[in-house]
Amino acid sequence: MARIGYARVSTIDQDLDIQYTRLKAEGCEIVRSEKISGASREGRGELATVIEFLRPGDELVVSRLDRLGRDTRDVLNIIYECEQRGAFVTVLDPHVTTRGEMGHLVLTVLGMVAQMERRFIKERQREGIERAKSAGQYKGGKVRIDHEKIRELSDSGIGVTIIAREIGCSRMQVYRVLNARTA
Repeated sequence: MARIGYARVSTIDQDLDIQYTRLKAEGCEIVRSEKISGASREGRGELATVIEFLRPGDELVVSRLDRLGRDTRDVLNIIYECEQRGAFVTVLDPHVTTRGEMGHLVLTVLGMVAQMERRFIKERQREGIERAKSAGQYKGGKVRIDHEKIRELSDSGIGVTIIAREIGCSRMQVYRVLNARTA
């Protein structure tokens, strides 16, 4: 039985160190991580790898439930998939596990809270953008990845996986940049 950690942050300029250190301190032999939004499961290859790797009796450990996702349905589906493999899910903060029935109830409620929090964040962001636009101060979002470098690497024959690793983004983001060029 293995304890496998999963760490996630939403953007490439955020740091995974705190989550990684905490998961290792909790006895996770393996910790997989990625820098991608938790709004959906799309493009979250590390999470898919972790779930596929789980064996009966294993435990998927995350520091907080919103690291698994910000959509209640996605979170519940992830938990269900883990359980179909005979594995458990444990959230460290607050400490909740699917080893008991009460854990399922608590994780469902926490999943709903994470989804609601995401909606609040989006609403505050939208309000802030509208205020900035009306004040003539909005210049658009910050470019987080170097689109030109992605195109250069692709043009030189380097594959998407290596480009993603080099740039520090997901393969899906590389595909989006490359597909935007042809559109």
